[in-house]
Amino acid sequence: MNKGELVAAVADKVGLSRGQAGEAIDAAIEAITAALKKGDEVKIVGFGTFVVTNRAAGEARNPRTGEKVKVPASKTPKFRAGAGLKEAVNGK
Repeated sequence: MNKGELVAAVADKVGLSRGQAGEAIDAAIEAITAALKKGDEVKIVGFGTFVVTNRAAGEARNPRTGEKVKVPASKTPKFRAGAGLKEAVNGK
């Protein structure tokens, strides 16, 4: 499912126009992104939790040349599925 299909599904489920549903989805994504940029967790009960983890600096190898490359530290967004989502996917 891509974003267009998600917008259509939400619009049909809630009875909104596709434009309104698209704006609502965009607003939700922007709110989640803003919270993660501040370092906050975003918990959606029954669905899951969005978190930011810190990835330490390290070394890697270029697979073509074998040369060592320094990889800087970075922050990585992650999603942990909640119990409700796991049960729905597993048909329970």
